[in-house]
Amino acid sequence: MAAPGTAGGLRNLIRFPRTAPDTDDERIVTELYRDYHRPLTGFVMRLTAGDRQWAEDVVQETFIRAWKGADRLDSSSGSLMPWLATVARRIVIDHRRSRDIRPPEVGDAALEHLPMADQMDGLLRKVVVSEALNALSAPHREVLTETVLRDRTVNQAAEVLGIPVGTVKSRVYYALRALRVALEERGVTA
Repeated sequence: MAAPGTAGGLRNLIRFPRTAPDTDDERIVTELYRDYHRPLTGFVMRLTAGDRQWAEDVVQETFIRAWKGADRLDSSSGSLMPWLATVARRIVIDHRRSRDIRPPEVGDAALEHLPMADQMDGLLRKVVVSEALNALSAPHREVLTETVLRDRTVNQAAEVLGIPVGTVKSRVYYALRALRVALEERGVTA
């Protein structure tokens, strides 16, 4: 067996059947990294237009694929660099294709000019309704508060207010009419 750190040592590891998979796998990865990391990184840096982070990711993925397929590597050739370069090139091509398919990401700048729903109309409407409710008599305001705002039935409102059900019905009818008039005076149509 050739000395560790040489391509011959790696070829021998790949060629002969593995006796202890964990130990042999670690040695294969160590030898691959030692022998081919620098030249493969230089090659991939050219493929990625100098993007070091991307290049390191590609090199790492290439070594993982080589490790997973170590039993299929051709150990008779003088170097594994052509095979590693082919794998790395395919990884870069696959990444570019997947990036081209996905719609481009945009930053927050495009959202700055996006029209938003104006909350002012709702706020103004609440103020006007509140003023119109304050313009009603106290008994009308109480009956609307219990039936409309607190969502109680006429019977429940009568019990809470301590008045007969018929009186609640009457007050609700006249309170709604008065509220409609108060809203129209303020320019809101009901």
